[in-house]
Amino acid sequence: MLITASSALWFLPFVLPICFYVAWSDMRAMRIPNNAVLALLGVFVVVGLVALPFGDYAWRLVHVVVILLIGMALNASGLVGAGDAKFSAAAAPFIAFGDLRLVLAIFAATLLAAWVTHRIAKHSPIRRAVPDWESWDQGWDFPMGLALGGALAIYLTLGAFLGA
Repeated sequence: MLITASSALWFLPFVLPICFYVAWSDMRAMRIPNNAVLALLGVFVVVGLVALPFGDYAWRLVHVVVILLIGMALNASGLVGAGDAKFSAAAAPFIAFGDLRLVLAIFAATLLAAWVTHRIAKHSPIRRAVPDWESWDQGWDFPMGLALGGALAIYLTLGAFLGA
Protein backbone atom coordinates (compact mmCIF):
# COMPACT_ATOMS: atom_id res chain seq x y z
CA MET A 1 0.00 0.00 0.00
CA LEU A 2 1.23 3.47 -0.83
CA ILE A 3 -0.76 5.24 1.86
CA THR A 4 1.44 5.65 4.89
CA ALA A 5 0.41 4.06 8.14
CA SER A 6 0.94 7.43 9.78
CA SER A 7 -1.47 9.30 7.51
CA ALA A 8 -4.07 6.53 7.75
CA LEU A 9 -3.84 6.70 11.55
CA TRP A 10 -4.28 10.47 11.46
CA PHE A 11 -7.41 10.21 9.28
CA LEU A 12 -9.02 7.10 10.74
CA PRO A 13 -10.51 8.39 14.02
CA PHE A 14 -12.17 11.30 12.22
CA VAL A 15 -13.31 9.43 9.11
CA LEU A 16 -14.76 6.27 10.72
CA PRO A 17 -17.68 8.01 12.46
CA ILE A 18 -18.56 9.83 9.24
CA CYS A 19 -18.48 6.55 7.28
CA PHE A 20 -20.80 4.91 9.81
CA TYR A 21 -23.15 7.90 9.71
CA VAL A 22 -23.23 7.86 5.90
CA ALA A 23 -24.01 4.14 5.80
CA TRP A 24 -26.75 4.48 8.44
CA SER A 25 -28.28 7.58 6.85
CA ASP A 26 -28.33 6.05 3.38
CA MET A 27 -30.02 2.90 4.67
CA ARG A 28 -32.49 4.90 6.74
CA ALA A 29 -33.46 7.60 4.22
CA MET A 30 -31.76 6.65 0.92
CA ARG A 31 -29.73 9.84 1.00
CA ILE A 32 -26.26 10.90 2.02
CA PRO A 33 -26.55 14.25 3.81
CA ASN A 34 -24.49 17.17 2.56
CA ASN A 35 -23.26 17.81 6.10
CA ALA A 36 -21.58 14.38 6.11
CA VAL A 37 -19.93 15.08 2.76
CA LEU A 38 -18.73 18.49 3.94
CA ALA A 39 -17.51 17.01 7.23
CA LEU A 40 -15.50 14.38 5.35
CA LEU A 41 -13.97 17.00 3.08
CA GLY A 42 -13.31 19.22 6.10
CA VAL A 43 -11.45 16.38 7.82
CA PHE A 44 -9.17 16.06 4.83
CA VAL A 45 -8.60 19.81 4.53
CA VAL A 46 -7.65 20.17 8.20
CA VAL A 47 -6.06 16.84 9.13
CA GLY A 48 -4.42 16.44 5.74
CA LEU A 49 -2.19 19.43 6.47
CA VAL A 50 -0.69 17.44 9.35
CA ALA A 51 -0.92 13.95 7.90
CA LEU A 52 0.59 14.53 4.45
CA PRO A 53 3.50 16.36 2.84
CA PHE A 54 2.20 19.59 1.27
CA GLY A 55 2.83 18.50 -2.34
CA ASP A 56 0.87 15.29 -1.83
CA TYR A 57 -1.84 17.22 0.02
CA ALA A 58 -2.28 19.72 -2.82
CA TRP A 59 -2.32 16.99 -5.48
CA ARG A 60 -4.98 15.04 -3.61
CA LEU A 61 -7.22 18.12 -3.53
CA VAL A 62 -7.24 17.91 -7.33
CA HIS A 63 -8.73 14.41 -6.93
CA VAL A 64 -11.82 16.00 -5.38
CA VAL A 65 -12.51 18.06 -8.50
CA VAL A 66 -11.83 15.21 -10.94
CA ILE A 67 -14.02 12.70 -9.09
CA LEU A 68 -16.77 15.29 -8.60
CA LEU A 69 -16.87 15.97 -12.35
CA ILE A 70 -16.97 12.23 -13.12
CA GLY A 71 -19.67 11.77 -10.46
CA MET A 72 -21.74 14.61 -11.93
CA ALA A 73 -21.60 12.97 -15.36
CA LEU A 74 -22.59 9.59 -13.88
CA ASN A 75 -25.41 11.22 -11.93
CA ALA A 76 -26.69 13.07 -14.99
CA SER A 77 -26.80 9.76 -16.85
CA GLY A 78 -28.75 8.17 -13.98
CA LEU A 79 -26.06 5.67 -13.01
CA VAL A 80 -25.37 6.96 -9.47
CA GLY A 81 -27.15 9.16 -6.97
CA ALA A 82 -26.02 12.70 -6.29
CA GLY A 83 -25.07 11.88 -2.71
CA ASP A 84 -22.98 8.95 -3.88
CA ALA A 85 -21.15 11.20 -6.34
CA LYS A 86 -20.51 13.88 -3.71
CA PHE A 87 -19.36 11.37 -1.11
CA SER A 88 -17.00 9.75 -3.62
CA ALA A 89 -15.49 13.14 -4.40
CA ALA A 90 -15.03 13.93 -0.70
CA ALA A 91 -13.47 10.49 -0.11
CA ALA A 92 -11.11 10.72 -3.09
CA PRO A 93 -8.31 12.72 -1.42
CA PHE A 94 -7.92 10.14 1.33
CA ILE A 95 -6.78 7.59 -1.24
CA ALA A 96 -3.20 7.47 -2.46
CA PHE A 97 -3.33 7.45 -6.27
CA GLY A 98 -1.06 4.41 -6.44
CA ASP A 99 -3.60 2.47 -4.35
CA LEU A 100 -6.41 3.04 -6.86
CA ARG A 101 -6.52 -0.58 -8.08
CA LEU A 102 -6.55 -1.83 -4.49
CA VAL A 103 -9.34 0.58 -3.59
CA LEU A 104 -11.39 -0.54 -6.58
CA ALA A 105 -10.97 -4.16 -5.45
CA ILE A 106 -11.92 -3.23 -1.88
CA PHE A 107 -14.95 -1.34 -3.20
CA ALA A 108 -16.05 -4.26 -5.41
CA ALA A 109 -15.83 -6.70 -2.49
CA THR A 110 -17.51 -4.26 -0.12
CA LEU A 111 -20.28 -3.55 -2.61
CA LEU A 112 -21.01 -7.24 -3.05
CA ALA A 113 -20.91 -7.92 0.70
CA ALA A 114 -23.06 -4.86 1.47
CA TRP A 115 -25.65 -5.79 -1.16
CA VAL A 116 -25.92 -9.39 0.04
CA THR A 117 -26.02 -8.36 3.71
CA HIS A 118 -28.66 -5.71 3.04
CA ARG A 119 -30.84 -8.16 1.11
CA ILE A 120 -30.54 -10.80 3.84
CA ALA A 121 -31.31 -8.23 6.56
CA LYS A 122 -34.32 -7.06 4.56
CA HIS A 123 -35.90 -10.51 4.99
CA SER A 124 -34.78 -11.13 8.58
CA PRO A 125 -35.88 -10.06 12.06
CA ILE A 126 -33.50 -7.10 11.75
CA ARG A 127 -36.12 -5.39 9.62
CA ARG A 128 -38.53 -5.34 12.57
CA ALA A 129 -35.96 -3.39 14.60
CA VAL A 130 -35.87 -0.61 12.00
CA PRO A 131 -39.07 -0.98 9.97
CA ASP A 132 -39.10 2.63 8.78
CA TRP A 133 -35.86 2.46 6.77
CA GLU A 134 -36.56 3.51 3.21
CA SER A 135 -33.93 1.19 1.78
CA TRP A 136 -36.06 -1.86 2.55
CA ASP A 137 -38.67 -0.95 -0.06
CA GLN A 138 -36.58 0.43 -2.92
CA GLY A 139 -36.68 -2.54 -5.25
CA TRP A 140 -33.34 -2.79 -7.03
CA ASP A 141 -32.13 0.60 -5.73
CA PHE A 142 -29.46 0.12 -3.12
CA PRO A 143 -28.03 2.43 -0.42
CA MET A 144 -24.54 2.83 -1.92
CA GLY A 145 -23.43 4.80 1.13
CA LEU A 146 -23.20 1.46 2.91
CA ALA A 147 -20.61 0.25 0.40
CA LEU A 148 -18.87 3.60 -0.15
CA GLY A 149 -18.45 4.33 3.55
CA GLY A 150 -17.44 0.74 4.22
CA ALA A 151 -14.83 0.74 1.47
CA LEU A 152 -13.21 3.96 2.72
CA ALA A 153 -13.21 2.67 6.30
CA ILE A 154 -11.64 -0.63 5.23
CA TYR A 155 -9.01 1.12 3.10
CA LEU A 156 -7.91 3.44 5.91
CA THR A 157 -7.94 0.59 8.45
CA LEU A 158 -5.78 -1.55 6.19
CA GLY A 159 -3.55 1.46 5.63
CA ALA A 160 -3.10 1.90 9.37
CA PHE A 161 -1.84 -1.68 9.68
CA LEU A 162 -0.22 -2.33 6.30
CA GLY A 163 0.64 1.14 5.02
CA ALA A 164 4.07 2.23 3.88
